[in-house]
Formats: sequence, C-alpha cells, structure tokens
Amino acid sequence: MTSPLVLFVFLFISSCSAQSYNVLSFGAKPDGKTDATKAFMAVWETACASPRPVTIVVPKGRFLLRSLNFDGSKCKPKQVTFRIDGTLVAPADYRVIGNEDYWIFFNHLDGITVYGGVLDARGASLWDCKKSGKTCPSGATTIGFQSSSNVVVSGLTSLNSQMFHVVINGCNNVKLQGVKVSAAGNSPNTDGIHVQSSSTVSIFNTKISTGDDCVSIGPGTNGLWIENVACGPGHGISIGSLGKDSVEAGVQNVTVKTVTFKGTDNGVRIKSWARASSGFARNIRFQHCVMNNVENPIVIDQNYCPRNENCPRQVSGIKISDVLFVDIHGTSATEVGVKLDCSPTKPCTGIRLQDVKLTYRNKPAASACIHAGGIEAGFLQPNCL
Repeated sequence: MTSPLVLFVFLFISSCSAQSYNVLSFGAKPDGKTDATKAFMAVWETACASPRPVTIVVPKGRFLLRSLNFDGSKCKPKQVTFRIDGTLVAPADYRVIGNEDYWIFFNHLDGITVYGGVLDARGASLWDCKKSGKTCPSGATTIGFQSSSNVVVSGLTSLNSQMFHVVINGCNNVKLQGVKVSAAGNSPNTDGIHVQSSSTVSIFNTKISTGDDCVSIGPGTNGLWIENVACGPGHGISIGSLGKDSVEAGVQNVTVKTVTFKGTDNGVRIKSWARASSGFARNIRFQHCVMNNVENPIVIDQNYCPRNENCPRQVSGIKISDVLFVDIHGTSATEVGVKLDCSPTKPCTGIRLQDVKLTYRNKPAASACIHAGGIEAGFLQPNCL
C-alpha cells in the first residue's frame, strides 16, 4: 500500500513535470507553403496559460511563418522551451515582415530556452532592393529577446536575415551556445548577434558569417563574455557604435577570448561617433585572437562615420579606459594593423597591448596611435609606445 508521503511526492513531481505541445496538433503543416502563424500562436496561448513548465515541439519539416510575438507579460511564470527540429521560413515576399521590428520576438519572459532549429528569413531579395536604391522597408531582425531573464539559445542556425540575426535587448542572464549565423558578405546591416542594455551575457562556440558585425555590443552592456567564435566574412567584433545620444549608458566588463577572424573588414574594434556623449567603455579584454587577412585587426575609432555621410564632425565624449589587447597575432590585409584614434578631449587611458604580433606582406604591420595613453611594452610597433 502506497504511503501518503510517497503519494504526495509523486503527485508533486507530476505537477511540476513539463507539459509538451506539438505545433502539428494545433494545425501547423510542415510543407513550407501553408501559413502556420495562427497555429504557432495558438500553441503559445495554450502554453502561456499552463501553470507547469512547457516544451513546445516543432518537428522536422518547413513551417511558413509571418511575424510572431511571444509575449510573456500575461503568462503564468514558468520555464518555456522551444525544441525546434525543423526549419522556420519567412514569406518569400520580403514586404510581409519587412516593416516589422522582429520576425520572431520573445518579450517579458523569465526562463526561455530555444533549442535547435533553422530560421530562414529569406532576406536576399530585400538586400537586392536596398542595393538598387529603391524605397524599401528597413527589414526585420530574425529573432529577438527583450526584457527577459534566464535565456538560453542553443544549437540555433539563422540564415539570410533581413536585418540583424539575433538581438538581446534589456535582458539578464543570457547564454548563447553553438549558434550559427550565415548571410552573404555584402548583405547590408545583417549583424550576427547584437547585445545592448543587458547584463551577464555569454556567447560560446559560435560561427558567424555575415555582411556586418559578427557581434555588435551596444550601450548599457555590462558583463559580456565571448569565447571560441569564428568570424568571417563580416565586420568583426565591435563595441559600438557608441555616442549616438548625448545621454547614454556605458559599456563595461567585456571579454572577447579565443576568436578567429578570417577575411573580415575589422578584427576587434571600439567605435564611437564624434559628438558629445555621457557614455563610456571600460574594463574591456580582447585576448587570444587570430587574424587571417583582416583589413583592420585592432581599431579604436572615435571618429566613426560610415561612408562619410552626415558625420557630426565634433569631438567624441565617450571615455575609453582600461582596455587590454593580449596575444593577438596573424596577418593584416592593410599596412596599418593597429589604429588607435581616440578623442582629444577624453583621451583613451589604460590601453595595454601585450604580445601583439601582426604582419603585412610578411613584414611587421605598422601602427597609428592618437590620444592613446598608458600603452605598455610588449607591443611590436614603437611609434605607439
């Protein structure tokens, strides 16, 4: 005879076990042609109402989806897991989602995991529109997380995003691992992973090939760890651009470690607009990085203005301090391998370069340093000391 205590424990465990919902049971068809948006939202509404942890299963196949907003503000608190074995595809007509901020959006959640799957935003036709000079929508970010905590993204692949691939905004305790990002090297504004206004974020074991920054780090980022990342093609790993607004949160406690850059426009970079701002970048570590034919391996640019259009032509108010570049080696595609162009009114301080070995055409790469203070020995180019 089962004791009351054993029965209580069994019922307690059962009540806490995850409830599983398959999108097929809600009418989704894995043919890549039938709009599955309503089915996915119906699954979400059911999962949202559940008091128990929930796993939403997306089986193998292709699921056509318009924009999705998974808002947890009215959900009962719990862990939600999306297990994606198939491919989510955006409509072929880029205008369907092109004016949305996000294609797939997670908001106000505590405990959300996205595991596996391929997200194919089919953004190439929008890129072509932008390159033609025609009037085009700005494009949707493929997947975004906002105002959420305890976020895990594992084994996800993002293809051909219209705009940014992955955005982390206003979140806490986020882990991205085994993520793959792929878009053409000339695709406009297709940052791989963008982090801003977030704390305690880690990016591990990720491969990014895209047309803009592999990882971009915006204002308000505090406690970001990036490790074991392959970047290229792309614009490198960038802090910034900072200083767009006169009152702006700073960036601090960032580590970029064990990254390989191949054929990128930049390697490791801090960039800010040349205008007044209350922002800052401090306690930054770039270490154990390999450069393979990178145009600008190490950059601090406080006169950032892409394409020289609408440049503020003022002086950057961003204060950059306590930045370490250590064990960075490989080949530069340009003669100047290190460019530190800091603000004349707020010079960079505490800049340390150790064991930096960059070559250009089998000779030591040159360096150019302006208003950069505190550079230590161990750096190959004497005119930066």
